Amino acid sequence: MASSDVDICTLCYDEYNSKEAIAWCTECEEFLCKDCEKHHKKMKISDDHKTMSIEDYHKLPQFVQDMSTYCQDHMEKFKLYCSFHACPCCEKCCSDKHKKCRDMKPLSDVVAQVKSSAWVQLLDQDLKDVKESFEEIIKYLKSRVNTCKFQKIQAFAKIQYMKNSIDELFNKLEKEIKYDLEYKHSELESEMNTLLLQLEQRANQINQLQSDFSQMTQHATELQMYVGLKEIEKTTSKAAQYIDDLKRGDNLKENNLQVIITPSVHSIVKYVKSFGDIHIHTRPSPLQVNAGREDQAQFLVPTYPGFDLIKPSMLKTLSIPDDKKCIHIGACRILPDSTYLILNNQDKKSQLWLFNNDGTFKKEVIGKLPGSSTDTCFVRNNTVAVTLGSANQIVLVDIEKKKVIKKIKISHDCYGVASDGQILVISSSEKSTIVNLDDIKSHKILEEVKANFISLFKGNNYGTIGDEQKVCCYASTGEPLWTFKHCDIRYPQGIAIDMNGFIYIASTENNSVMVVSPDGKTSKTILSESDGIKDPIAIDINRETGTMLISSRMNDDSEEKSFQKVFVFQI
Repeated sequence: MASSDVDICTLCYDEYNSKEAIAWCTECEEFLCKDCEKHHKKMKISDDHKTMSIEDYHKLPQFVQDMSTYCQDHMEKFKLYCSFHACPCCEKCCSDKHKKCRDMKPLSDVVAQVKSSAWVQLLDQDLKDVKESFEEIIKYLKSRVNTCKFQKIQAFAKIQYMKNSIDELFNKLEKEIKYDLEYKHSELESEMNTLLLQLEQRANQINQLQSDFSQMTQHATELQMYVGLKEIEKTTSKAAQYIDDLKRGDNLKENNLQVIITPSVHSIVKYVKSFGDIHIHTRPSPLQVNAGREDQAQFLVPTYPGFDLIKPSMLKTLSIPDDKKCIHIGACRILPDSTYLILNNQDKKSQLWLFNNDGTFKKEVIGKLPGSSTDTCFVRNNTVAVTLGSANQIVLVDIEKKKVIKKIKISHDCYGVASDGQILVISSSEKSTIVNLDDIKSHKILEEVKANFISLFKGNNYGTIGDEQKVCCYASTGEPLWTFKHCDIRYPQGIAIDMNGFIYIASTENNSVMVVSPDGKTSKTILSESDGIKDPIAIDINRETGTMLISSRMNDDSEEKSFQKVFVFQI
């Protein structure tokens, strides 16, 4: 289409002509000469197409120039966007690769005003942060090279001073110690210079990317801008991760050259076996750099590729003793030692039972709690918290001592409870309260946080509101972040969150377990009645192991009684 020096008009070239192009049509993706550009603007089918000069076109980064607005499989223009796969699609793609994808959006809506979006500002700041971080690290490492050289000079002076105090017998030992010093210094300097070279290369890459970013924001189309931003964000994220890895690793630790003169040098010559040793004393780097946001800003159309991989597999069922089967399981928790805690609140007789990791019954922790309990959570140090519903009270129970060790009174009903080891969050349908575990008299009311069951993850509060058929996410300050409702979520109760931020919901009235994406925009059913799930209420997840507990009801037709079970799944 184009030579290395001159871009040739696409239309003329097709007609075996070779006129130099002066413009690029972003819609047709064709080079246009002066005459073709005039005809292009007059034609009804292309009079609204946007064109740019060849000079502006070549200012775009190469990866932006290489992008196409046409589907390579069907040769049709992209008109839709698949949120699940995070890619543009043509209309034929909907009946081909994306026929099972439900969240399809008009591409024009997705890329509209992308240049003025918060995403651009956040990415611009990320580039600046990463660039500054590289500059700081380079500056720091250069200073360390100079310090290391100075330490080397000091070590030589110390060695020379001692050498002048002894006779020729030490010449051989002196050569050995100097060689050792040179060798270890060479290793240190080589390692630091190698790291410096890598950092300078990456810093140059960021500089170039920053330049590309500036040009892109001025000249790229909306789609080019959108895809380009994703490409730049990917590179920026990798750079930020590289900096994080440097901080967590050993490369930035201070390796200080030291010479330790053997004590025997100060005594009789005949006892001297060596001149000394060269030690590299390492300590943590004092360097403080900002590597950028750990959690990158949400995309305009967020996607979660691992969503379709969530497929729980059954591990076992807890063996509830025959005399304890007629129960109502209000909550189930996986404790840090991988044992299972069950809260029974049948007929206002609240009990806590402990089960071994293999699912067998271990012991009764509490035979009768003071009130009708609704939820429980692990706190810390063999302690769990239990909410007592309308009694406006939470009790702390020591599992080992099998007794209530503390009672906490608050100003509203106590339904759901969650803890991160530092605080307790107690929820109700009217408001919630944060209790400081180090000062239980310190309470903070969250008026906006209303939930029957609650869970904590990365500073946010997640809750279910059964009567309103919705799942909500709140900031730690109580500010509502998002609300999710879906026809498949009916009377949601228990809530749990895995290590990736996916929210798992016990959907009671339609006998299923749902998972909601971290942005609160999509969901899917992962367990249903066909998996043995019936009227689920309680749910919990061990974020480290991926183990999941779910309560379920089963009927014994012969005795017409309702029995509760707890399933253990691996997600």
